[in-house]
Amino acid sequence: MTEPQQRHPASWWEQFPEASERFDTAHLTEGLGELINPNIASQLLRREAEIATEVMVRHLNKPESGDLAERAAKSAERLVATLDRIEDRSGDPSMVAEARATCHLLLGRLGEAAHAAEAFVPTQKVLRAFVGALRMERFDVDLAVKMLASGFEPAAAIRSGQIVGKYSWWPSWLLQVITERAMDGQLDDETVEALDKCAYADLDPVQVRVARRLLAGEDALIDASAQRLEALGEAHAAEKLRAGDLATVALAARLVMSSQ
Repeated sequence: MTEPQQRHPASWWEQFPEASERFDTAHLTEGLGELINPNIASQLLRREAEIATEVMVRHLNKPESGDLAERAAKSAERLVATLDRIEDRSGDPSMVAEARATCHLLLGRLGEAAHAAEAFVPTQKVLRAFVGALRMERFDVDLAVKMLASGFEPAAAIRSGQIVGKYSWWPSWLLQVITERAMDGQLDDETVEALDKCAYADLDPVQVRVARRLLAGEDALIDASAQRLEALGEAHAAEKLRAGDLATVALAARLVMSSQ
């Protein structure tokens, strides 16, 4: 039997709009509405929710329009009133749970909408809707979503997505390294700066393999490489390599392999 997915509290979801000055509420409302509304069992209720969502999205895209603002507010109020009547008659809130999620969304309670939606929409899809609404340039959406799904807080995942997006021109092997570092929670400014130096190193495939192993912290290879650096008159680089200085990895990989 499949266990229900763990749901995030509304306060967790509310961190996303605070993380980006360009957060696009219209984009989120449309995307989250497309995830929520198809789950409303009643065809008539589902259609009412879809219309209300469509009108709200139009209003959010044109906030200066007084007519759209009025229509959006009335559509949301009408949907809330409909759900209240159904719930009063049935005495069972679960009968309108999916449509309630849409109401939260239309009333601007984004965190509550997401929390409610997680009961019947895969979290990954809800995460993508929120991350997409950040509207960040040079941003690695896949990494951010992967980190969020793995339990990282939004601030850490968004920061890593920005970093990796900024350095998308790096060679694929190095992007894989920085992604692994991010997923391990080991991505800081010092690490990024050191890896950036590796990106400019123009290593051949053999040197890349050595560099990856050095970055992975293989003690035996680090010690052997340090000894070879010392033999080449690079005692300072050898010392830094043993101390875990990532900036020396590219130099070590190039000199060690060229000396063989």
